[in-house]
Amino acid sequence: QVQLVESGGGLVQAGGSLRLSCAASRNILSFSFMGWYRQAPGDQRELVATITTGGSTTYSDSVEGRFTASRDNAKNTIYLQMNSLKPEDTAVYYCNAKMFYTIPPSDYWGQGTQVTVSS
Repeated sequence: QVQLVESGGGLVQAGGSLRLSCAASRNILSFSFMGWYRQAPGDQRELVATITTGGSTTYSDSVEGRFTASRDNAKNTIYLQMNSLKPEDTAVYYCNAKMFYTIPPSDYWGQGTQVTVSS
């Protein structure tokens, strides 16, 4: 069973920064997809950032230019650097990993880490 463990959340003032980490229990190069989602109270879970095995990234419009996803394959860890944080970034942030080549496809989630941005 794959485990994803997030860390790095907390309380920060608007304009501040946080770096989230997601440590996997297996080689992250085995995942077809890795990404960060977030969910605020009463909202649907939304995709914030993705990162490929080659390190290419995509971002939602709401975080583009402020958040940066990265990975350290040797540590089996991905990161989300969050700068210029806004109160609307307040949410539980989840790490997600998928394997498309398994039958059925595999889908793993971390337990989530709370990010709270005060105004």
